[in-house]
Amino acid sequence: TMWRKTTAILLLATVGLISADVHLKENFDNENWEDNWIYSKHPGKEFGKFVLTPGTFYNDAEADKGIQTSQDARFYAVSRKFDGFSNEDKPLVVQFSVKHEQNIDCGGGYVKLFDCSLDQTDMHGESPYEIMFGPDICGPGTKKVHVIFSYKGKNHLISKDIRCKDDVYTHFYTLIVRPDNTYEVLIDNEKLESGNLEDDWDFLAPKKIKDPNAKKPEDWDDKATIADPDDTKPEDWDKSEHIPDPDATKPEDWDDEMDGEWEPPMIDNPEYKGEWQPKQLDNPNYKGAWEHPEIDNPEYVADDKLYLRKEICTLGFDLWQVKSGTIFDNVLITDDVELAAKAVAEVKDTQAGEKKMKEAQDEVQRKKDEEEAKKVSDKDDEDEDDDDEDKDESKQDKDQSDHDEL
Repeated sequence: TMWRKTTAILLLATVGLISADVHLKENFDNENWEDNWIYSKHPGKEFGKFVLTPGTFYNDAEADKGIQTSQDARFYAVSRKFDGFSNEDKPLVVQFSVKHEQNIDCGGGYVKLFDCSLDQTDMHGESPYEIMFGPDICGPGTKKVHVIFSYKGKNHLISKDIRCKDDVYTHFYTLIVRPDNTYEVLIDNEKLESGNLEDDWDFLAPKKIKDPNAKKPEDWDDKATIADPDDTKPEDWDKSEHIPDPDATKPEDWDDEMDGEWEPPMIDNPEYKGEWQPKQLDNPNYKGAWEHPEIDNPEYVADDKLYLRKEICTLGFDLWQVKSGTIFDNVLITDDVELAAKAVAEVKDTQAGEKKMKEAQDEVQRKKDEEEAKKVSDKDDEDEDDDDEDKDESKQDKDQSDHDEL
């Protein structure tokens, strides 16, 4: 019996392993990466090129290689096709790493997933896609993670604001969509947001709407307070808001014929109390704020397949960047949530290595800048000494000349 139980467990584990699919895994660990990726040639766009590099600072020169945007103020459009699949009844995991080592000011860092109808050589910003996911930064106001799904021909943005990372180190972005219509967004294996697809996107019409036939009763009193009918305005209340300045005097050079009749300037009246308002009392007839009753929306149609992508077979980077330098790597599309998590497990080590190298580079640059600044300062001091010597010689020449004249 123990043998049978063990065999059954092993069979189940084997079935679990077989059922897990990796649709795309791209670590850009080959110099021939462009053999699998196709650049768009869409007319009217000035496209930039990607280069394979670990960047200027890294943890592992080989393992950290990715494709980097290399030209400023360019569109970037490159995509890779793979065997088409549907995520029906399975989780969908989309994951990749982004490293904005240029300290990006404005530009995208997201991926798009397309169905098999995409013409890769004509991919552009208006090409229909299934999912768009990843960071987008532009100035201090836009630092968000996009999660956009196509539904019935329209793109729907998540209603929540998810903040992306804006430093210069490598970060993994993960989107998990499950068959129960739930989702998760993670950065570096830490969950930033989760919820239900129907709640956080406007795929469907609202379940409830305001009853179009309902209206507030005419005798409904929603004023919390009323004026005190017994309160009266004091007789000395009314004062002018501005009065002539009593300390002002007519200038001595004022000419009534030329300048007209002199009038003192106006100042705020310290006794002015503003418009009188009667005291307020609690309204005995107050019923509270009227709430419009709701009814079931006849246009609402439930859909338990919101998660479903019937066909996915291309991943693309379709971006605009002002300042280039972003490195993309570790692309993974799978239905195995644990496999995706393992791929991110060493991100802290990667970041630590990058930080260590960058700090060393920054220190070298700092010393170099100090030396340059000192050279400039020393040269300025020498120039000042030369100027002083020239002035002294000039003064001596003048004194000698004056003496000769005497």
